[in-house]
Amino acid sequence: MRRYNLAVLGISETYWTEAEQQRLGIEEVLLYSDHEEENSSHTQGVALMLSKEARSALIEWEFHGSRIVKVSFKTKKEEIIMIIIQCDAPINDSNYDDKDQFYDGLQSIIVKCPRRNLTIQKEDLDPEVGMGINSYEDIMGQNGLGERNENRKRFANLCAFKKLVIGGKIFPHKSIHKATWVSSNHTTENQINYMCISKRFTRLMEDVRTRRRANIATDHRYGKPAKDLRKEEQEDSN
Repeated sequence: MRRYNLAVLGISETYWTEAEQQRLGIEEVLLYSDHEEENSSHTQGVALMLSKEARSALIEWEFHGSRIVKVSFKTKKEEIIMIIIQCDAPINDSNYDDKDQFYDGLQSIIVKCPRRNLTIQKEDLDPEVGMGINSYEDIMGQNGLGERNENRKRFANLCAFKKLVIGGKIFPHKSIHKATWVSSNHTTENQINYMCISKRFTRLMEDVRTRRRANIATDHRYGKPAKDLRKEEQEDSN
């Protein structure tokens, strides 16, 4: 986190159990959520790691099972709250009941969020949104990677419903800076991790790209958004 000057780092597939807050060293804090049942399996799991600055701005956090954790932060504008929702969606081959339960639950959480400032950091969503825009011009551009799958419509509909822009698809980059997942034999790459932001605040996001050298012992590549919070006051006045 310190090397890349991160305030918040989202992590999926932690494979831990329970929902807890854990101090890491003298600065960082880890908020994680997973299965809470006794003797539950070590599967799924999501977490957010907070820097010292993010920890001081923390308002509250909520765990929603093993796939969703929601964290709220204060911003420089008292009337604006930044909400980050870290997700780990069922893969495309999962049964429809699991996918329905996840997306219905996520939508119910988003609906309750105020429109002032909503950021969703989605890790391991596995929708493979792909290239092209069709009927979703307002939420995505033409800079995606890979082919579309069945989860694509669920994901795109959710973003369109809450007016969320998919950050990883609106900025042009080489494929190596779009791919967020790589197979174990390094022959297949896909863009299945996304960061979305409220359409109202899209101009705060200046870029989204992966950092290939960043490593936290996972087959996913770290994606870093660039935001200019100095524009926040201008955006809020429009």
